[in-house]
Amino acid sequence: MTKHSKLLAGSALALALSAMGVQADSIRFWTTEEQPERLAKQQDMAAQFEAATGTSVEVIPVSESDLGTRATAAFAAGDLPDVIYHTLQYALPWAEAGILDTEAATEVIEELGVETFAPGAVAMAAFEGETASVPVDGWTQMVVYRKDLFDSMGLAAPSSYANVIAAIEKLHNPPEMFGFVAATKVDENFMSQVLEHVFLANGVSPVNDDGFAPLDEAATIEVLDFYKAIAKASPPGELYWKQSRELYFAGQAAMIIWSPFILDELAGLRDSAPPTLNNDPQTRELAAATGIVTNFSGPSNPDGAAWGDVRYFGITSDADTDAAMEFVKFSMDEGYTQTLSIAPEGKFPVRAGTPENPTAFKDAWAKLPVGVDRKAPLGDLYAQSMIDEIVGGLDVAQRWGVAEGQLSLASKIINSQAINRIVRQYIDDEIDAAGAVAAMNDELSKID
Repeated sequence: MTKHSKLLAGSALALALSAMGVQADSIRFWTTEEQPERLAKQQDMAAQFEAATGTSVEVIPVSESDLGTRATAAFAAGDLPDVIYHTLQYALPWAEAGILDTEAATEVIEELGVETFAPGAVAMAAFEGETASVPVDGWTQMVVYRKDLFDSMGLAAPSSYANVIAAIEKLHNPPEMFGFVAATKVDENFMSQVLEHVFLANGVSPVNDDGFAPLDEAATIEVLDFYKAIAKASPPGELYWKQSRELYFAGQAAMIIWSPFILDELAGLRDSAPPTLNNDPQTRELAAATGIVTNFSGPSNPDGAAWGDVRYFGITSDADTDAAMEFVKFSMDEGYTQTLSIAPEGKFPVRAGTPENPTAFKDAWAKLPVGVDRKAPLGDLYAQSMIDEIVGGLDVAQRWGVAEGQLSLASKIINSQAINRIVRQYIDDEIDAAGAVAAMNDELSKID
């Protein structure tokens, strides 16, 4: 071949590559994980991706409180980043607005293997037969309980209303031991979160596909009666996450509802919140005595539900699609353990493994160190059955309004704190059960 023909061949190859869409030299990634240590881990992963692909990733921290307005402004200017790490609340609104490339996200999930993802995490982002964004990580709220006491009394795990009430009857012995520490402080988001979990457990929701749906009276009265029972088994006062953790850590509570962020503290790894069960602030005795339940059921919903919070990688409509997809695939495959290592105690794997090794990422996650003042892997602190329960909650995780496409309305209902206030009135015997349901329906129907 002559030199001229070689040049022509090279030009033809370049044109062919151009026509196929050669991967970008650089992409932009917005992340709300902006703490310095977490940011450094993401920058390190970006460097690994560049080494593997030749595409650099500019990691741009964005405050979670600013994410919505910044994304809207960038979309209007045609200047969205390629990938955004975002909360569940944005998945469907952004898909509807055209901010997200749902086809690209769906293709990534299919290429990685949809069966390798937690079904609940995928279902939460369902959009017109596709998936709005790629699930990354999540956590599920937990019923935390004294498994040692349950076992000694022959009690079943508190996975249902009935089991919780049965345990209270056996274990409630104040002030030495409270059967439960329920959230009762009306203006705390903690109470809203716990109540949503308890309502979901019994299959009760204030929304349907058309918007607000009046609460079913019979099922809601079951919720109210259960919540009053756990509140009556709690100390008096305005209770929220602080008191529930303190009493459980002191060995004075049989059950609480909490997030997984309690797990490292429970094992004595955080000096600012030590167990006080004995004289050793670094004791692991309480962690060893603890069990957890993520999927929880009421009498009208025997399958139960887990309350879950999931985060996603959104590939935007302004993205260099091929490069963005490759970065997300890398972050969810070769780089997935590092993605989870950013904060393992609150980043449960929504992808347990690969088609070839279905538990690869769950196993690796359990070995990642957690803690603040000291570090240890969750797998060294808790039994494998507990690790399985923690991760398994994401399979059935739910939130009000997600399946119905009414997350925005559900969020407004929750944020109004009307449910908190009326439930508290019922707990305090200021209103009867039927009156409480009627009052909630009346107030919630006015929210739009």
